[in-house]
Amino acid sequence: MAGMISRADIDEVRARTDLLEVIGQYVTLKPAGVGSWKGLCPFHEERSPSFNVRPQVGFYHCFGCGEGGDVFTFLQKIEGVSFVEAVQQLAERLGMVLHTEDGGRAQAEQSERVRVLAANDAAAEFFRRQLGSPEAAAARRLLVSRHFGSEAAAHFGLGYAPASWDALRSHLRGLGFSDEELLAAGLVTRGSRGIYDRFRGRLIWPIREVTGRTVGFGARRLGDDDSGPKYLNTPETTLYHKSHVLYGIDLAKRDIAKRRQVVVVEGYTDVMACHLAGVTTAVATCGTAFGAGHVEVIRRILGDDASQPAEVIFTFDPDEAGRKAAVRAFAQERRFIAQTYVAVAPDGLDPSDLRQMRGDGAIRAMLSARTPLFEFVLRDVISRFDLETVEGRVQALQNGAPIVAEIKNQVMIEGYTRTLAGLVGVDVSTAREAVTRARRSEGGAVTWGGRDAPGPSQSHPAEAAGAGWTLANSVGRDPRGRLEQQALEVWIQIPHAASHEIMQESQQVPFHAQRLDRIRQAVVSLGEALTVPALLDAVSPEYQQLVQELAVSPLPLVTGEREETVAYANGICAHLIDDQLGERKRGLLRSLARCAPASEEYRETQRQLAELELRRRELQHQG
Repeated sequence: MAGMISRADIDEVRARTDLLEVIGQYVTLKPAGVGSWKGLCPFHEERSPSFNVRPQVGFYHCFGCGEGGDVFTFLQKIEGVSFVEAVQQLAERLGMVLHTEDGGRAQAEQSERVRVLAANDAAAEFFRRQLGSPEAAAARRLLVSRHFGSEAAAHFGLGYAPASWDALRSHLRGLGFSDEELLAAGLVTRGSRGIYDRFRGRLIWPIREVTGRTVGFGARRLGDDDSGPKYLNTPETTLYHKSHVLYGIDLAKRDIAKRRQVVVVEGYTDVMACHLAGVTTAVATCGTAFGAGHVEVIRRILGDDASQPAEVIFTFDPDEAGRKAAVRAFAQERRFIAQTYVAVAPDGLDPSDLRQMRGDGAIRAMLSARTPLFEFVLRDVISRFDLETVEGRVQALQNGAPIVAEIKNQVMIEGYTRTLAGLVGVDVSTAREAVTRARRSEGGAVTWGGRDAPGPSQSHPAEAAGAGWTLANSVGRDPRGRLEQQALEVWIQIPHAASHEIMQESQQVPFHAQRLDRIRQAVVSLGEALTVPALLDAVSPEYQQLVQELAVSPLPLVTGEREETVAYANGICAHLIDDQLGERKRGLLRSLARCAPASEEYRETQRQLAELELRRRELQHQG
């Protein structure tokens, strides 16, 4: 149970864990101001980054969908684990032993997901060891014939599944895994004669997610006596979802983010060939067509926004199957901000064959000769029609115009409109009219071949209001509200930067924005015990999202040096106090206007005004 782990251990795990490192395994983050990082949200699709991380505070928040929390919350949401499992995972990374509130050692909570993961890890190790066995000679010969040596096999974690009905099952049962757990992992299958190994007598590729954990396997047939498919993959499990899995993503993710490039190939050996040829940004889908789920994974790692150019290169065979694959990829093209390309090898060779026959340089040359994806598809579509007839030219124009209309770079549309006109054999004005009609169709959402491929949604912060109040609907454009927001950001994010006296005085200033004032009151009640987790516990649920936003909002600092941070914190607190003193001054001046000259009330009001002005001058020096 979650409550069994001691609060002290939970707090220590949170404090010692690098939030930036954990989230960075799933999302490419870029600096967004001093102490602040930003990337594409892993919880919803968006065109520009609104996912903010503040490592020093220990919290993240997406201003687009409203998701936010600490490192435990992130693991719970991204991996679908419980709170206890999240704490245990992070404690294991730190080498910590967790204890219960009564001082005993906390028992590990293991869900089906955790057990499936452990079974996959054990299976991967078993397969790796078997690759060196005499029985695996055919698997080794296949690798050598493809110019993959033992170092390549070790780098990619390749293995061999013995030609036995129960070799893997018996091994894993001996490690304490039950048949139900192995079935849930997709490692065994239940048939009319009982439970038996899914992979038998095959070369094995472990399929890993971005963190490097094995979530499934791909297996290649080795002999003609195997009546199964050439490639056999893990079925859908709690871990393995083929619509989101990309082979090689664990090895490619860092270079994808660094080079702002991803190369999408069609098979496991193609990924290996590209990496060994120096193209370490290559990944492949696993037994399914490239789709929206794969786009989500790539965009998060690529950091696919308009701030820097990026490219996605697809490789396809120059045959009918490759043509269809290009068309399917084009159906997802609008989901990318990055420029998309197609690279086709000469003589119908895939990257693995190309490397085997012509060397590493041939792969790099193939990618250098890439063609924009929409141009590739445009030429392919037009080639299907008889341009010697009027009817054929009309149909080609009608099918080609929507492709040109989808080009993201507005400057390039005119050029490709002329290309379309030349390919079809019509004048430019006719082609331009067809492209304009396509752009206007369905309110600008271009359809092609019955396809409707809208780009990623971009949520407005107000859409998250259902989950709680946000800064957008709590502050608005009111200057005083903005000042109150900045004060809360200082108190929550850098509570020790301002002097103790000015901090305490500023926290006694009532806020005009009622929602922010409720949080101010919670801050005051916590005193020296103020932390983001404590503040979240101190406010009611409808205020928690607002607290998360305040905790991760970037501070307007240039260097983040101690002197600058102290000056900013003192300045905000002083400004808040001065703003209240200004209100009091206006009230005193109104009272003074009503007083009789030389009266006691008049003199008392004058005295208060003098003290107030003295305090305001002091604040000018403190701020």
